[in-house]
Amino acid sequence: MALQRGHRFPVEFAEAFPRGLVLIGEIEPDLEYVSQEDRARGREARQLVDEVTKLRQWRGTVTDPDEQKAKRASFDVIFTAEVQPAPLPDEVLPGMRPIELVGLTASPKVMGQGEFKYLGYEYRATGVKAPGTAETARPAGRPDGTAHDAVKASEKKAG
Repeated sequence: MALQRGHRFPVEFAEAFPRGLVLIGEIEPDLEYVSQEDRARGREARQLVDEVTKLRQWRGTVTDPDEQKAKRASFDVIFTAEVQPAPLPDEVLPGMRPIELVGLTASPKVMGQGEFKYLGYEYRATGVKAPGTAETARPAGRPDGTAHDAVKASEKKAG
């Protein structure tokens, strides 16, 4: 049987991004498009749900320091998880964190416009972690505002 359109190939992070990635900003909900007319009618944007996993989609912008072309160095990664992945707070510069993607998959995709089209990849992941560690992403926080258990455990180790 042939591969179906939209097949997601599992990829090792170190193979796809040998020099790692840098997250720019935060990982935010991936919201559906709402036109100005619908917005004027009071229609709220809903968070997208992945068709394959049925989990919520989140989106984060990353930069690949190994990419030679500036236009292709920064791109969005789609995260599929029930709760928002939150990277560890190790900022290199304000709003920039080195990360490693967990559960990485790649899907071939035609990118560019007009006569400047090229073959690129849409990357998806299930979470993030600090580079070179076993600790995976943690939720942004609990509904009651308290920190997640992984944060408390890391604070105990540090203190």
